[in-house]
Amino acid sequence: MNNKSQIFKYSILSLAVFGVLGSTANAAEEETVKKQDEDMERIIVTASKRPKGLQESPVAVTVVSSKAIEQAKVMDIDDLQTLVPTLRVTPLQRSTNTNFAIRGFGNGTNNTGIEPSVGVFIDGVYRSRAAAQIGDLPRLQQIEVLSGPQSTLFGKNASAGVISVTTQEPSYYEHGKIEAGIGNYNQQVMKGYYTNGINDNWAFSVSGGFNTRDGYTESVSGLGDVNDKDRWNVRGQALFEPTEDVKLRLIADYSEIEEACCTVENSINGPTTAAVRALGGMDLDETNSFAYKSTLNSDPINNVKDGGVSLQLDVDFEGYSFTSISAIRNNESDFMNDVDYTTLDILTEGGYTDIDTITQEFRLTSTGERTLEWMFGAYIFHEEVTTGDTLYYGNDIRNYFDVLMAAGGASGLLAGVEGVYGLDPGTFFSNTSAVSSDFEQENDAYSLFASFDYHINDQFTAIFGVSYTNDQKELTISQNNTDVFSSLDLATEPTLFGVPIGSIPTLAPAVPTLQSLQFLPPMLGLPNGVEENKTDDSKTTWSLRLAYEINDNINVFATAATGFKASSWNLSRYSSPFASDQAALATAGIEEPNQVYGGRYASPEEAMVYEIGIKTQFENGSFNATLFDQTIEGFQSSIFIGTGYVLANAGKQSTKGFEFDSNYNLTDDWSFTLAGTFLDPVYDSFEGASGLDGPIDLSGEQPAGIHEVSISAGVVYDFEVFNGANGYVRADYLYESDVKVAENTPESLTREVNTVNASTGLAFDNGVSVQVWVRNLTNDEYLLSAFPPPIQAGSFNGYPNQPRTFGANISYQF
Repeated sequence: MNNKSQIFKYSILSLAVFGVLGSTANAAEEETVKKQDEDMERIIVTASKRPKGLQESPVAVTVVSSKAIEQAKVMDIDDLQTLVPTLRVTPLQRSTNTNFAIRGFGNGTNNTGIEPSVGVFIDGVYRSRAAAQIGDLPRLQQIEVLSGPQSTLFGKNASAGVISVTTQEPSYYEHGKIEAGIGNYNQQVMKGYYTNGINDNWAFSVSGGFNTRDGYTESVSGLGDVNDKDRWNVRGQALFEPTEDVKLRLIADYSEIEEACCTVENSINGPTTAAVRALGGMDLDETNSFAYKSTLNSDPINNVKDGGVSLQLDVDFEGYSFTSISAIRNNESDFMNDVDYTTLDILTEGGYTDIDTITQEFRLTSTGERTLEWMFGAYIFHEEVTTGDTLYYGNDIRNYFDVLMAAGGASGLLAGVEGVYGLDPGTFFSNTSAVSSDFEQENDAYSLFASFDYHINDQFTAIFGVSYTNDQKELTISQNNTDVFSSLDLATEPTLFGVPIGSIPTLAPAVPTLQSLQFLPPMLGLPNGVEENKTDDSKTTWSLRLAYEINDNINVFATAATGFKASSWNLSRYSSPFASDQAALATAGIEEPNQVYGGRYASPEEAMVYEIGIKTQFENGSFNATLFDQTIEGFQSSIFIGTGYVLANAGKQSTKGFEFDSNYNLTDDWSFTLAGTFLDPVYDSFEGASGLDGPIDLSGEQPAGIHEVSISAGVVYDFEVFNGANGYVRADYLYESDVKVAENTPESLTREVNTVNASTGLAFDNGVSVQVWVRNLTNDEYLLSAFPPPIQAGSFNGYPNQPRTFGANISYQF
């Protein structure tokens, strides 16, 4: 880090330390009981599955209220990171592709087989893929972000943390809201909800909306704009309470997305750029990554349909309660993208995904005050994934390779090889060639969990949790590869005259060059006679927390916990056998031509965290802080290498750090928030990682994309204009220190974030409210991520962040 960042980091840390000292001193002076209950809104944490006040919950959690989300104009989960510095949300190639990371840990990119290490739950229902997570947020109650492994309470993939979204239940009194908004890039937003009681036992609510916007990236070739928005959603709920001890909540939702995503810039133009230009193709200026121009030769298509139904049953008995959450969900998506990112027609990729998920959770929880509180539960998960993609060779791919060969002094080389093989001219890399890969995965998992809170005395509590998880996956993989050239064994395969090409004097020196064009050799399917197409993983995880209430305003806690995520399969066209299977495949005679070896799947992740935390509350604010040491053994690393994803286990990745969040109400009108995360991430061991020039050893290196310092700060000023009209002005700031953007990219591609968002609004006593907002006020520019484009060695593309957006809304609430 540079000196400026170091000074900033330690200045913020000093402020935090002084803040907690001041708050605890103030707390010691105040002898009132639970002063916050009187002076501040009490926040209840529900993600722990045993609701407790935020300040009494011995977990590292950040809670974002619906009021903060509305004021800050958080439109979807992508925007949430501006309020939660421990969370990073990275949208990438498609509208279906969003990666979540907490404390720097997270995965689950374009590869559908990789379930995220950060579990996302909406009203207690697990959302297994990013495509099901990015819809505009429904009518919210709050969002809770839990840091660290949460496997003892969440039955599926929570080795790095959890994002828990809670929406509001229907009301028994008539209540509703309708809101309309406009913004730059021709944004148009309409949403609303209505809730009411049918009788004393039944209530319902309906909500929905749409969000459209033109793209902010202009095509230089006369096509449509890129990075538009076109999405709508509808949601209905029914609440039935036949007695005071029984409650049923039925939720049904459906949403659609049809967008052109996503903007790609040229970070580095490599030597192949000359071939693109020689053929009349257009590329972007690498010196202006934020011109928001597009050189695609076809409009990108991204469609998502997501929907589901859930039913929650809560029954109170004497001394305990029973909860059941049943859900069924479907997510369908398809896409078509120009993946060479030039105006030439070289490569186009299309694909589809269909995910059907059924989940069931049961819980028995003790109620009332008792020395030993307990909870027992079971979780069942079934999912069927059908996905695939096709890489189409375009009209210009053959000419592109011919120009590259000519530039290397090998003009007409492809035609010469076609002649040697007796093939028709133009056989290699014709526009009828394509590589289609199809995958089917069936996943069955279950977990049994228990949690115990033992109150040693009125101040000291020990909390123990344990969970057993079993996860089974079965795969079917097939491919139809019509790329004739990539299936040739150029070094040993005989010609029509019985002579290997490698021994023909005029062609032998060119064999390495020719082999470099064999970028998509055939993929061996599953099942086959050698490889396993199943994984069966099981693990017992545990957590131990000690919580001590120093006084009514200060709580401290210590945590040791483990986490687990099952094996993830590589559902991309680069899925390949393990090197350990090479001999058996050769003996069985089922190797594909130019067989590639790498890995079919990544083995399970196992997490461990140690934490020491403090939670304080005082008359006008609160301060919470956690010191942690977190590791993940076998972190599932997915790295894009241009033609597909290499999936491998990092031996060990760890992060030591400190995180805090605070709020302070200076007066009745002024309130301030300050939160931060300081990380020291490292690959303790990661041999054989994918590098720019082949496998490398990343052991001892800092993982890319993980900021050492993340700070968010906010200020809100509430005021009264006149009787019956109240207003506010809000500003939020997000800082993330400089870091290398992504693995498998040059060190020069880095990112530093300095983003400011602001809003102001007025609410009248007749129910009318108006709001003006702006996101990325200062037009901060940074890359979300970067990658090497296919068959363009030496070039690198990146995803620029969204430019400044602004708008105004008017709403009516009744």
